[in-house]
This record gives sequence, structure tokens and C-alpha cells, in this order.
Amino acid sequence: AEGFKEIANEHFKKQHYSEALEFYSKAIECNPQNAVYFANRSFAYLKLESYGGALEDATKAIELDRLYIKGYYRRAAAYMALGKYKLALRDYEAVVKACPSSEDAKLKRNECQKLITRLAFEKAIADDSRKSLEETIDYESIAVEDDYKGPAIVGEKITEEFVFQLIDTYKSEGKLHRKYAYKILFDVKRLFKKMPSLVDVVIEDDEKFTVCGDIHGQFYDLMNIFQLNGFPSPTNPYLFNGDFVDRGSFSVECIFTLFAFKLLYPDKFFMSRGNHESQTMNQMYGFEGEVKAKYSGPMVEVFTEVYNLLPLAHCLNKRVLVMHGGLFSKDGVTLDDIRVIERNQQPPEEGLMCDLLWSDPQPVEGRSPSKRGVGIQFGPDVTKAFLKENNLDYIIRSHEVKPDGYEEGHDGKCITVFSAPNYCDTMGNKGAFITLNGKTLKPEYTTYEAVPHPNVKPMAYANSLFNLLS
Repeated sequence: AEGFKEIANEHFKKQHYSEALEFYSKAIECNPQNAVYFANRSFAYLKLESYGGALEDATKAIELDRLYIKGYYRRAAAYMALGKYKLALRDYEAVVKACPSSEDAKLKRNECQKLITRLAFEKAIADDSRKSLEETIDYESIAVEDDYKGPAIVGEKITEEFVFQLIDTYKSEGKLHRKYAYKILFDVKRLFKKMPSLVDVVIEDDEKFTVCGDIHGQFYDLMNIFQLNGFPSPTNPYLFNGDFVDRGSFSVECIFTLFAFKLLYPDKFFMSRGNHESQTMNQMYGFEGEVKAKYSGPMVEVFTEVYNLLPLAHCLNKRVLVMHGGLFSKDGVTLDDIRVIERNQQPPEEGLMCDLLWSDPQPVEGRSPSKRGVGIQFGPDVTKAFLKENNLDYIIRSHEVKPDGYEEGHDGKCITVFSAPNYCDTMGNKGAFITLNGKTLKPEYTTYEAVPHPNVKPMAYANSLFNLLS
């Protein structure tokens, strides 16, 4: 067991977290009574964003050794990642009580307490009947400074010229003026509001259609996709399948570029909501901090309003369903059930909307609890039954890092595509996108490596609470 643990530790140091997880599991198989092994595997789960697994292992470590402080640390971190802040505070209090001289423990407890207090205050002053920010922010009256050199929106609609000026501005590390940023947000909000939760997409027989997975604020890798595959246009349609922001520190640049293309080509450019298009994830993983740093707090609230209106899934030629996460915790779900989901809300912790944003495939049949702590894991039999029920050929989803940027599972009927190469500058994975035509809908894969970006590290804008996950 100790030998396996040492191998796992070496993998962990090299940031090979999946391999570390494998060898911590082997150590546990040899000796399932050692709290350290479970706490270490919990940390590996945290790094892989499998917060349910992290929570389970940390709890097991505590059961095995009530005095093992790292068990409480790991469980608190898992609770934090899952947004269960009061339960996290309870574990941090236990650590402080056991180690009253630990400055780190007191810092994390105090940060957690401040967050709980702030959220309670925000909830207390919230008014469900308050007006949308669109009604209270008069962006048209915002003055543009004489020395502003960036792109400007002239008239009611953005133009192709504006979009490419915006991209050039971002490539040179410039910034879009807040007047035009607000206009894009309010315009795209009105556009998304008119759309259904499930969007039907028609692809002509000889038309190329591209599906991209997670981008996660990696703007320069997004530009590389367009370099490889062409910019979006009426003859080069795209679907971006959620998780446009967080983690990467160019999330603002990514989201405004994507929203600009949506406004420019509303019927040829599509966007699905991911689990990171949510308030809790944005608070933790950098997007909220980035927007506040580059713009303001009120703009964060506008983004939240827009994300609540993003469609949840797309159906290509009535034969391929595309969603960010995966399939459902119950049988018998139809496309019409997806169409009638009331999506204008923060993602719930269960139900169809939750599953669409959070679930993952598994190689074995049946269903099991998700290692993420939200959603479920679904097997090939679940996929087969869903496809038969809805007369579909296969599904495309994203949500998971894959070494090659994509993976065909469930006998080729469940395809994962992930478009952020070298995720967080650490994972070493390739990125990928899928192209297909309307006649055969046969998926073709293009993979690519990460490209250089300015010296701003991932998570540069993350909330200080992210430190609680370490």
C-alpha cells in the first residue's frame, strides 16, 4: 500500500491527477483502513473537479481517524466547491479547534464565514420584484472618452467590421468600452429570451457544421480554432457547447467574442449553457472576479441574467442531440420534456436541467451517483434507450477533459468533445472540435495543441475562496 501511495504522490507532483487517483485507489485496496490514503485520493478528486468523490473520501478518512486534520480540510474544500458553505464552515471550525495556532486554518475559516455573511446579506436585501438591470442601466448615456481607440458600435446592430475589430483589440490585449459591452449583453439577452430551451438546428446536406466543447476562458486557443476551421459565417456555422468562461483568465474576451458572433449570425451561430454559466461557479472559478476587474459589479449581474436564458440543448436535423453534460436520472425523458424546461434560473441540484448541465457517461450499464456530487453517471444502456425513445442517432456532450480532446463512448453513440487544450495550463490534453454535414451527420474530429498566450495565469481572477480548495 505504501508503495502504491508513493507512486501516486509522484504522479500528483507532476499534476497527473488521473494516474494519482488510480494508484491511491490501489493503496486503498491493499489497506482500506488508512485515513491518509482516502484523504490523498480526496485531494486528487478535488483536482479533477470530482467533488462528490472528494467529499466521500474525506468523510471516510474522518470516520477512520477522527483526529486526522487533513480529512476535515479536504471535506471542507469539497463542501466549498459544491456551494455548501455552512457545512464547510463546520469543518473549518473543527480544524481551528484542534489547531488553534494554525494561521492557515483561521484564515480559511474567516474567509468562509465572510462569504456566508455576504450571501446572507445579499439574500436579505434581494427583491424578487426588482427590475431587470436592463431597465436600470442606461448604457446609451454612457460617454465614450476621446482617447478610446477600440471598436465602436454605430447604429442599432453590430457589423462584421466591428466583430473583427473587437478580435484584433483583444489580440493586442485591449478592452471593449463598457458602453458597447452593455449593448452586446442587453441585445444578446433579448435574443436568447426568444429562444426555446431546446433549439432545433437545420443543417443542409452539403453544409459543414462545427461543434465545439468547453473553452474556459482560453481566448487564444479559441482564436486557433477559427484559424484552423475558419471564422463563423453564414456558410460556416458553429455550435459552442457551454463552459465558455471560468478557469482561463481571458473569459471576458471569449464571451464577448462569442456573443458578438451570435448577434451577427443569429441563425448560424449557436450557444448552449454549461454548468459554469452559473453564479456559484463564476464566484469561485474566476469569471466574477475578472468581470469586476475589467468592468464592474453590476455587469456581473447582467451576465447572470443572460446566462439564465441560454438554451440548454440543440437537436441537429432531428437526429443528433447536443448538450453540455449528459442524460437523465430517470427513463422516459423525451425531447418535448426538454423543450418545456423553465430555464430562467440558477441551475438546480436535481432534475432535467441539472442533468443536462452536469451528468457524465460511465462505461458500465445502469446509473450511479456522480463523482462530481451533482448530476448522475449514465451507462450505455441508458444512452441506447434514450436514443430509441427519441429516434436519434447519437448524442454529443462536453464537460470532461479528454487526452485527445474527444472520446467516443457507448459504442460510438455518446461523443465527448472538449476544446480547451492544456486545460488550466497544466493538464497536457489536446483540444478538439467536431465537423459534420447535414446529410450523413458523420462526426469528423480535428485535434490541436495549445497555443501561447500572454503571461496571465489561469485562475488569476479567482475569488480568494479558491484557496480554500488547496
